[in-house]
Amino acid sequence: MTGRREPNRRLAAVIEESGCTYEVLAKGVRAVAAEAGETLHTSRSAVHSWVTGGTPTGKTPAYIAEALTRMAKRRVTPSEIGLGFDAIGEAMAPDFLATASDLGRLVMFHRRDFLALAFATASVGLPLAYDHQAAAATLRVMKSGRRAGADEVATVRQHTEMFRTADDKLGGGHGLTTVSSYLADAVVPMLYATFPSETVRMDAFGAAAELATLVGWKCHDLGREGAAQRFYLLAYQLGCESDPAGHGAWMMRALTHQALDLNQTTHCVELAEAALSRAQGKVDRKTEALLLVTAARAYGASGQGSSAAGALLAAEDAMLAGDDGLPSYAAASGPVAATVASHTGRTLTEMKDHRAAERHYRAALAGRAPEAYQRVRGLTIANLAKSVAAQHRHEEAVILWNQCLDLMDGVASDRNQKELKTVRSTMAVYSRRGIPGAPELARRAAELASS
Repeated sequence: MTGRREPNRRLAAVIEESGCTYEVLAKGVRAVAAEAGETLHTSRSAVHSWVTGGTPTGKTPAYIAEALTRMAKRRVTPSEIGLGFDAIGEAMAPDFLATASDLGRLVMFHRRDFLALAFATASVGLPLAYDHQAAAATLRVMKSGRRAGADEVATVRQHTEMFRTADDKLGGGHGLTTVSSYLADAVVPMLYATFPSETVRMDAFGAAAELATLVGWKCHDLGREGAAQRFYLLAYQLGCESDPAGHGAWMMRALTHQALDLNQTTHCVELAEAALSRAQGKVDRKTEALLLVTAARAYGASGQGSSAAGALLAAEDAMLAGDDGLPSYAAASGPVAATVASHTGRTLTEMKDHRAAERHYRAALAGRAPEAYQRVRGLTIANLAKSVAAQHRHEEAVILWNQCLDLMDGVASDRNQKELKTVRSTMAVYSRRGIPGAPELARRAAELASS
């Protein structure tokens, strides 16, 4: 006995919304395919088959979505019409603009299955095998018909900077839905436009990549690591369309840091080395320094101490040698010297050199203004406190943790919550040992954790 096919109600609903007949849709699909260099013989009966549960083959789902996009005058994705990979299950799909729309809406609608995704260690290495040229060729046939210029791209950058400033002060939980909505509803449609020059087009994709990175960062700060990883992978694809050598390498860096933060070292050295190889000689020296210190962290976490030490020295040399302006994607990480110092501290912590780590954490704090980097300073002070504690200077560590808590009040961050948990467990030990100030700090951490 054969099972009955389930009708594709999602496809039927969008066809009805667009007001087209099956014959008109078939013609539209043939036209989109022809633009992509493929000849199809799609008929009215084929459309009827899809609506009643049939499955189109090859690239046809993307052609159907594009034809409906033009008729409905809004972005339609294969996932929306039940003919594509769900963004939850597919990382780095070829039609990454459709993925961008889907991911943005999954956050906007608070899809718990997406926000609860686990971090995938295997996905860390996906950029190593990514075919940027093939994706770019597919993308160029999908146009909306409208035009976008440098002013619109500049507006995206202004909004991203505004969102980033709020994030630095208030944490990843502030404005996540708003930022995701802006990506899906305003920025992705812009990328389908016709631009006055290739330079403006590349700038548009770069701006979109930075916004997607911010969404990923916000998810990471909230402990939504699977969702964060998907946005980082999306930002890598967008960045490759803008500048595969520089921006693409930068997103490899972001993916490496996320994995290192989670103690998932598989692919980290390989990815960090690939980012360096891709970018060296094609980016400014300060950006290269930031890539080098990422490689140092990867080496340190993988037990390659001599390689880590060499990369740290190279990072310092590159930082001091560079005086060119940073690209905007790198500038978003904050002052270069402070960022290099912070990651040097984390590398040295991994290598158990707590005295040297302390020195670099203090340098990182000196390089970041308190009013602009509240959350980052709080986390850096937490790292400093742990380095001091590891040197058995426990009363000083209590003072530092108190300073850390000063900066955590009112910040919506899962990373802050984890640090508060660390403080509470450490203070329980300190209280039993009679360390001055430990009981009071424990109570304060508990109050913040519950607020």
